[in-house]
Amino acid sequence: MIKKFLLLLMATLSLLSCGKSGDAVPNVAINFQASITDPRLSALNVPGGTVLINGYGVAGLILHREADGSYAAYDRCSSYLPQNHCAVTLDSGGFTVTDPCSGAKFSLIDGTPVKAPATRSLKSYDITVSNFEIFVSNF
Repeated sequence: MIKKFLLLLMATLSLLSCGKSGDAVPNVAINFQASITDPRLSALNVPGGTVLINGYGVAGLILHREADGSYAAYDRCSSYLPQNHCAVTLDSGGFTVTDPCSGAKFSLIDGTPVKAPATRSLKSYDITVSNFEIFVSNF
């Protein structure tokens, strides 16, 4: 009787845990490198500047220069229903991005959601600027 109960409990728990796999932006290898003088990155020359780069991550990259001169990098894939691979777009003003599929908004300062229905932050990546080169990775 105890074996049946434990077997039923383990089966139930395994079924419940399977439903969460689509709730997070998938992990993909990121290895972006470019010269900071690359014309595609010219907006990063000023604090508050943001650049959208296609072809990396799940739905592209967002590179953002903070007011203090530091940098942030996020995946463009919205964290709301990430299985849809909806790429966020830059809002006028440059401090937020919007998921055009759901209307959710995210702050570029830390990637947090600032408008529902999103409840999770954008997926962030490591970013380093050294010797006029910008590197974005997740390893």
